[in-house]
Amino acid sequence: MAERFFTINQFSFSKNDFPPKGAAHNKALHLTVKYDGYYVKRVMLDGGSGVDICPFSTLQRMEIGTERIRPNNVCVRTFDDIKRDTIGEIDLILTIGYVNFEVTFHVLDMDTSYNFLLERPWIHAARAYLLLSTRW
Repeated sequence: MAERFFTINQFSFSKNDFPPKGAAHNKALHLTVKYDGYYVKRVMLDGGSGVDICPFSTLQRMEIGTERIRPNNVCVRTFDDIKRDTIGEIDLILTIGYVNFEVTFHVLDMDTSYNFLLERPWIHAARAYLLLSTRW
């Protein structure tokens, strides 16, 4: 699926892509994005999240140095309703389809089921940009 997305600059779903419950499912939407030559799988889109999250382990796997992380005083509430302090924040330029987006991630040192978490404001901005850019 990811290869198709990057090749033809779009993605879509057919009836066969839905789980047995059909469109009424509550499974998360995951994408594959590109960062500096790395294809990053398990990027979760979460319309309910208020921040973009990058686990520290993702940065380590992509060999991004800790010197790029800016300190901050942000505390987030995780899915399990626990408050966690972030290590800091980092700006990464992600390629999604054929468009580059600069995303400011809050870095957390915790185990997650995703490599990046993209939040609601980013989704709205990206959709608006993609719609405008594809009309030309």
